[in-house]
Amino acid sequence: MTVYQPRYGKEEFARRGDEIYESQVRSQVEADNHGKIVAIDIETGAFEVDASEIAACDRLEARHPDAQIWIVRIGSRYVRRFGGRMKKAV
Repeated sequence: MTVYQPRYGKEEFARRGDEIYESQVRSQVEADNHGKIVAIDIETGAFEVDASEIAACDRLEARHPDAQIWIVRIGSRYVRRFGGRMKKAV
């Protein structure tokens, strides 16, 4: 198994990923995919959408083996949520 190293610093990686999502991808995926994951290659702009992070990344890597992948949850600011949640009173 080949391990790929990031070619960009954290800030540049995030900036590129967010920029591509907002300018190229969001309008194509947002309507019918709320809550799903979009995996974006920050160098080519290619992307895959799936309910599973792994499936989206695997399909993108199959098309672009050297992809630098940025992940976004459609319709959310967060891919994952850590910590507890407040329960709603019934």
